[in-house]
Amino acid sequence: MSRSRLLIVEDDVDITNMLTAYFSGMDFDVDIAHRGAEALEKTRNALPDLVVLDILLPDIDGYEVCRSLRKNTRTSNIPVIFLTQKDERGDRLQGLELGADDYITKPFDIEELKLRVVGAIRRAERESLTDPRSGLPAGRLIEEQLRRIIRLDDWALLDVRINHLDAFRDVYGFVAGDNVLRFTAMLLRDAINELGSSDDFLGHAGSDDFVLTTNARAAPLIRKRIKDRFAAEILAHYNFMDRGRGFVESRQADAANGRVPLMTLSVGAITAQQQSFADIREISEAAAEARRLDSLTAA
Repeated sequence: MSRSRLLIVEDDVDITNMLTAYFSGMDFDVDIAHRGAEALEKTRNALPDLVVLDILLPDIDGYEVCRSLRKNTRTSNIPVIFLTQKDERGDRLQGLELGADDYITKPFDIEELKLRVVGAIRRAERESLTDPRSGLPAGRLIEEQLRRIIRLDDWALLDVRINHLDAFRDVYGFVAGDNVLRFTAMLLRDAINELGSSDDFLGHAGSDDFVLTTNARAAPLIRKRIKDRFAAEILAHYNFMDRGRGFVESRQADAANGRVPLMTLSVGAITAQQQSFADIREISEAAAEARRLDSLTAA
């Protein structure tokens, strides 16, 4: 399982240094933001597993940061723990009303903060809000995003599948397979950041499936970028012999003569302009069919 990623939003350098040293020693990946706007930018680039959020920040306050996170489907279910000097009942209630998961006041017991952080992350994992391998939204969050876009006039959905990942895992093991998932998530995120917008959404729908929503203009550009980049960079995950011969020898029952091609990416794309969709099931089925056709074309 990958290390949990914390984003600590705090303008006090002494506190951020202390928390970074402590949680890094507890096997967390720790990122720091000293301003609210910086925190929102960091969550767009890499989703944290939890945000420790000070209320009194130099630019926008922690309430506004939390409000912005909750408004965006991609970040709406990231656990948030408020960390502040305020101890008034009204302040606590305001934070909880905005959707904060917990509230702790300064000065605080760092062991207590750790227990609250661990508990909030475990609750999120139990609710299947994110996939622990890629760190991306999963399950209910993807369904919520599809219900949101179906009401819009301009949207596109990309259904992305890694072909032959099971055979790769059979030969190289589950750790290597999880590395491919993380690589693919990074590749998709990079494409969104470069060619899409802050409203775009990326989710991990299953073992080898990803879902990406964007606008109709950006969709073909993103689709081409991720397919080209995957084809060029996936070879680095194979050894020299398999790269040279273009296949792996797998024990999978569906492998012809035990030979399975190297991994490729199939991407099905649909847009709001193609047809009218009554519910998210129709969207999912249409995208899956487009991805299947893309796979046949590539074969």
